[in-house]
Order: sequence, then structure tokens, then C-alpha cells
Amino acid sequence: MIEANDLRKRYGSNAALDGLDLSVAAGSVHGLLGPNGAGKTTLVRILTTLAKADGGTATVAGFDVARRPDKVKQAIGLVGQHAAVDEVLSATQNLVMFGRLCHLPTAHARARAGELLDQFGLADTGNKAVQHFSGGMRRRLDLAAGMILAPRVLFLDEPTTGLDPRGRAEVWAAVRDLARQGTTVLMTTQYLDEADQLADRVSVVNHGRVVADGTPDELKARLGDDRLELRGDPDALAAAMAAFGPVTVDRDERKVTVSVRDRMAALNAAMRHEVEDVTLRRPTLDEVFLNLTEATEATEGATA
Repeated sequence: MIEANDLRKRYGSNAALDGLDLSVAAGSVHGLLGPNGAGKTTLVRILTTLAKADGGTATVAGFDVARRPDKVKQAIGLVGQHAAVDEVLSATQNLVMFGRLCHLPTAHARARAGELLDQFGLADTGNKAVQHFSGGMRRRLDLAAGMILAPRVLFLDEPTTGLDPRGRAEVWAAVRDLARQGTTVLMTTQYLDEADQLADRVSVVNHGRVVADGTPDELKARLGDDRLELRGDPDALAAAMAAFGPVTVDRDERKVTVSVRDRMAALNAAMRHEVEDVTLRRPTLDEVFLNLTEATEATEGATA
């Protein structure tokens, strides 16, 4: 549904995109992760026809973004980082306004507004002005506005920035519903747990390039070993675990952490000692992200 090949974009001496490649499957939620300035928003702007690439090609819903921007616009919805709704108007009035701006007849715009309010759990808001909405409700209304024309592809740029946990959960539920209905979602985010919860596939972007791509589980597997955390006598546990992988000791916390491939053998060895607490976990997406971006920084520094 989205294809980008060797995309390039410069702002002065800064290469915002430096040969970026991306492929997003139809009906999936695809997460774009990266630090500030990595090129995520520039990519979204190019794919949504708001900016032009200096080089490379990109298609959205089968249309070239440079040659057929009109067709691309008809196929997409965009929800930016900041709320685009009018706070004085009600939810219904906002959606009818967006429908009319998209050239829907008034009756059609009203009917579509009602459908979307039901879909996003806002049907009971009545005539209440948006300024009285919670952050999560406001963001759900933003999502609804982006779906006025039932787009095949929805772009979400940092959809839950600034929301509290309840608001984030509300937006996550709305995004999952859209994906179940067949909408392709490309989502930029700096929240690693958000990508882990929502994305079928993740691309990590740094310095204008995709430095890793895969499912969240595939990316975690790149770090390899499970993490075994043990509490007890740190010296005895460290000695017992040394044969299973790199060991980190925190004597203040009486904790030993070891990266292990054979989890059962390591657990059996640990149980021969007095252990106060045991935690076994996979690498997190946060650890993957830090590992990948730090590796890119090191490569860039060595090249410089």
C-alpha cells in the first residue's frame, strides 16, 4: 500500500532523508520509530504530498506521490501531531465542517459524522463544545476527522503525544478498530510501548535512513538472549551464572542480571542457591531502539 525507494530530502546542509526505503503492507499498522530529527515527519509529509522529495520515488495506494498527488489525496487521511479540531464547535459540527470541506453534500456530511461518532465512541457527546473534552476524546475526534472520506491509508504523526494513560488507551483502541476494518495505518511514534502494542511491523529510522525493519518480536530477537534477573547473595549468584552469559551485578539491590540463551539450564543452576526473587524477560523494544540508534551514531561518528 505504501512503497518508498531511495527517498532523499535536504534542508540546507541537513539531509532529512538520505536514501530511505520503506514498504507497508495493505491492512497493516506500520510503526515508524526514531529519535527527534531522524526524518519521520519529513517522510510523512512527502508521502502525503505536503512536501516534495529531492530524489527517489514513492507510491501510496498505487499512485505516485509526485505525479498523481490528486489521486493520493483522495486515498489518504492525515492526523498530525497537533489537534486540528475547532474547540468552540461540538464534535458533530466539527465533522460536518470537515465533510463539507471535502466537498460532501450537507446531508451526506451529517450522516458520515453520525457514523464516525458511533465508531469512535463519541455519540453521547451531544452539543458539548470540544474545549470541554478530555485529551483522549479530542484525539479520537481528530482520528474521526481523518476518516471522513473513509481513506484506504491513514497517516498518524505522534498520535498520543501529551496524553495521559487513559487517553492513550482510548486512541490505541480506535487505531486497532481501524486496522480490523482494513485501513492501512502508518504511525510515527517515540513511545516504544505504543509500537509494541499496535504495530504489525516496525521500521527504525535514524539519520534519514531505515536502519532496521521487522515485527516487534523479530527486532527483539536481534538482541538475542533472554534476561534473567535474580535477587539474593550477589557474589554467589554471579559465580553461578557466569557460565551462562555476561553478568551484571548490583550489590545495593542484591540483584544479578545475566543474558542467557538456555533459560532452563540457567534457572536450574540458579535454584541450587538461595534466591529471593526471579524474573525472566525478553529484550524490550526500548532496548532494541537504543541498541540500533547507538550503533548508527557510532557508525556515523567513525565515518565522520
